[in-house]
Amino acid sequence: MTQSDSIAYDVVVVGAGPVGENVADRTRAAGLATAIVESELVGGECSYWACMPSKALLRPVLAHADARRLPGLSRSVREPLDAAAVLARRDEFTSHWKDDGQVRWVEGIGADLYRGLGRLAGPRTVEVTAPDGTRRVLTARHAVAVCTGSAAALPALPGLADVRPWTSREATSAQAAPGRLIVVGGGVVAVEMATAWQALGSRVTLLVRGTEGLLGRMEPFAGELVAEALTEAGVDIRTGTSVVSVTREDGTVVAVTDAGDRLEADEILFATGRVPRTADIGLETVGLEPGSWLPVDESLRVEGHDWLYAVGDVNHRALLTHQGKYQARIAGAAIAARASGSADVDSGPWGAHAATADHDAVPQVVFTDPEAASAGLTLAEAERAGHRVRAVDVDIAVAGSSLYGDGYKGRARMVVDLEEEIVRGVTFVGPGVGELIHSATVAVAGRVPVSRLWHAVPAYPTISEVWLRLLEAYRDN
Repeated sequence: MTQSDSIAYDVVVVGAGPVGENVADRTRAAGLATAIVESELVGGECSYWACMPSKALLRPVLAHADARRLPGLSRSVREPLDAAAVLARRDEFTSHWKDDGQVRWVEGIGADLYRGLGRLAGPRTVEVTAPDGTRRVLTARHAVAVCTGSAAALPALPGLADVRPWTSREATSAQAAPGRLIVVGGGVVAVEMATAWQALGSRVTLLVRGTEGLLGRMEPFAGELVAEALTEAGVDIRTGTSVVSVTREDGTVVAVTDAGDRLEADEILFATGRVPRTADIGLETVGLEPGSWLPVDESLRVEGHDWLYAVGDVNHRALLTHQGKYQARIAGAAIAARASGSADVDSGPWGAHAATADHDAVPQVVFTDPEAASAGLTLAEAERAGHRVRAVDVDIAVAGSSLYGDGYKGRARMVVDLEEEIVRGVTFVGPGVGELIHSATVAVAGRVPVSRLWHAVPAYPTISEVWLRLLEAYRDN
């Protein structure tokens, strides 16, 4: 292996997923010479193994479910989904796992792309090992941004590697529906993949370790309504169940639970959390622990390192692509401000260089049937944060929901701060509610007074009229 002389840039970004791309976009827009390093595909996890393929799998499932609720369409959609066509469309959305288009985008913003494993090699220094083994050293005059994301966590079960389990990557890229699928977990990946593969022809068993149910980080009714619908769709949900051993016998997966049940399947998916992709990026060379999450300040700068930023999943603030991209815009602006020598770095709450929304206004949509969408704090989170709040609950029963589909079933909650008279959080559950959540995000992030929300008139007849029902319920109680 050979090593060339180091090449100097203003900024070096490690990881070319959506987060790294957005950091590079912002620093290039500020006129800073920027290099971006990627060890896999440019575009990252979201483009090829997470957001885009999973939602491409789920969109036909939800459209099919919506059509079944409508007279005039319901008889036309009695046949099951064409799984091959759904998977082919998924492949188009992943560009067939080729990153040519993303590479052209990087080139278009004027950043230099280096393919290979990027590792810190001391302060402001990144060593890149290319696929052919050659090494190149990049130095950063102003900042290095670690944007390497996270990977699926697997439990410490003996012999698990020999079973060849699915993680989220295999679940979103599989080329055929397994006849029988065991899904271990109760979070977003678990329920979305259970929804998708059950609709595409798999018989799904969902094993949830805890007894609190599904989607434990959302309001309790969200998991309850999703569980009810999954059960009606044919998913076998078992809560309070842990897997104690897994083997693969003649191609069949055999999972044994703590209750002694023996379950057989063609594949098993573990959707049991995430770990940071920081084990092999040279953290030890700058006094940090390999494999750890990286704590940051509000401008996404790693604590104790004035040149090092950790953006996206690696800082463990909000493991969502849109929040990572938001952080990237904040970090890019902060890097540019500091590089210019500006004293006007505004890292106070809701400042131009502070990712405040990570704490107070995170939106999320779970693309199940029904959809579950939230923004801001749950009731429990708001109470733990010390806010004096009240939750207002209503069924989603307005003209728009009735028109959306026969037998529409949904629920909404608004968490109101009683002292400041602002909305701390909102949750919607029901078909089609994902498109409502930005209104809630604006209300929460904008700290819009409840009295002013009365003047935000929802169009008739839309599901958005649920806002009136929430405000009326708050006023009347």
